[in-house]
Amino acid sequence: MLTIEYYLSVVSPWSYLGHRRFCDIAREHSAEIQYLPIDSSILFAKTGGLALKDRSSQRKSYRMQELRRWRSRLELELNLEPQFFPTDANLASCVIIGAIETGHNVTELVYELMRAVWVREEDVSEASVVTGAIERSGGSAEDLFAAASHSAVPEVIVKNSEQAVSKGVFGVPSYVVGDEVFWGQDRLEFLDVFLRDQQG
Repeated sequence: MLTIEYYLSVVSPWSYLGHRRFCDIAREHSAEIQYLPIDSSILFAKTGGLALKDRSSQRKSYRMQELRRWRSRLELELNLEPQFFPTDANLASCVIIGAIETGHNVTELVYELMRAVWVREEDVSEASVVTGAIERSGGSAEDLFAAASHSAVPEVIVKNSEQAVSKGVFGVPSYVVGDEVFWGQDRLEFLDVFLRDQQG
């Protein structure tokens, strides 16, 4: 079985736009998804990236054009300038790691956390918002917060981020299979073809 390393952030609109399609592609090819929430600040610091606030006006303007285009193309709900963005994704990332460790439905949890930011306009740095996402994904907030509060969990996020850099990742979402890196939800077609070729 092929394994796809999925480097993501719930506060990335591009991760949200690609999430369902990526999961469908992985399922179609019977590939295992390794969920790897990262800290974008670590990634940017080590790969020359810039936080959105530090980018040029031209880049910011083009980003908005592309978000509008992809929202229309994919027919997905997406608030272009949600009320709570940017925000701290650390709590959400810790809960995702807790969900992995407890066997919760990570696919749905990640989706609900992303929707909290980009559709519901909620602040995922707030425990009550994360609780809502957990419950909508069919999980127990008590169990997942307990798992997320383990002292080693924050280090997992750092490790994921450093692993991403070592694999050649510089932005999210990135999908990595072996030495092949597919950056961005607009590269999912290439990932689909690659997985098909790997299966002969």
